Amino acid sequence: MRLSDKQFSKLVLVCTNEKPDGRPCCAQKASSELYHALKLAVAGMDPTIRVSKTGCLGNCESGATVAIMPKNVYLGEVRESDIPEILEMLK
Repeated sequence: MRLSDKQFSKLVLVCTNEKPDGRPCCAQKASSELYHALKLAVAGMDPTIRVSKTGCLGNCESGATVAIMPKNVYLGEVRESDIPEILEMLK
C-alpha cells in the first residue's frame, strides 16, 4: 500500500444505488442526473473537490442522498435545484 499522490480537499458522494426489486432507492429519485449536474458545477468552482458516485448510503427512504466529507454532512431529498446551496456549503 502507498499513499496516493492524488489528494482532494473535500469528497462529495452522490448515492446512485439502484434496487432491482422495486424498494425505494436513490436511483428512483434522479440521482444519476443530480450526480452529473453537481460534478459539472463543482468542477467549475473548485477542482480540488471530488464528486463521486457511490452505492447505498443507508438513507434510501430520503433519497437522493449526498454526503460531504470530511464535514460528515449527509443530505437527503436532494434535487438539482439544491446545487447552489450545496456549492455554498463547499466553500
